[in-house]
Amino acid sequence: DVQLVESGGGSVQAGGSLRLSCSYTRRPNYVTWFRQWPGNGREGVAGIYTGGGDGHYADAVKGRFTITHDIAKRAAYLQMDTLKPEDTAVHYCAASRGWIGPEFRLRAPWYDHWGQGTQVTVS
Repeated sequence: DVQLVESGGGSVQAGGSLRLSCSYTRRPNYVTWFRQWPGNGREGVAGIYTGGGDGHYADAVKGRFTITHDIAKRAAYLQMDTLKPEDTAVHYCAASRGWIGPEFRLRAPWYDHWGQGTQVTVS
């Protein structure tokens, strides 16, 4: 099974940066970050195929967030720059060992392994 552990959340002023980390016990095909506001569903933010290639991003974060993956460290990272108050949310790391078509990679139902979530607050 794949177990995920997130770290790196916290509080920052608008315009600042944070880096989230997601460590896994068994390598998945895809690692994707989602975020959730109270009373809302989970929104895909950024994801990456662990076999290589560029990340894929939601329009709201393109140019500000960068997702990377380190096979040796068994971890994926989300570098969040130029943070805005609307980025405030609980951020979750998710993983899938199956194949996901490009148009579905930022959609929560396609992921069956989830981390515990980490709060990001931008003021």
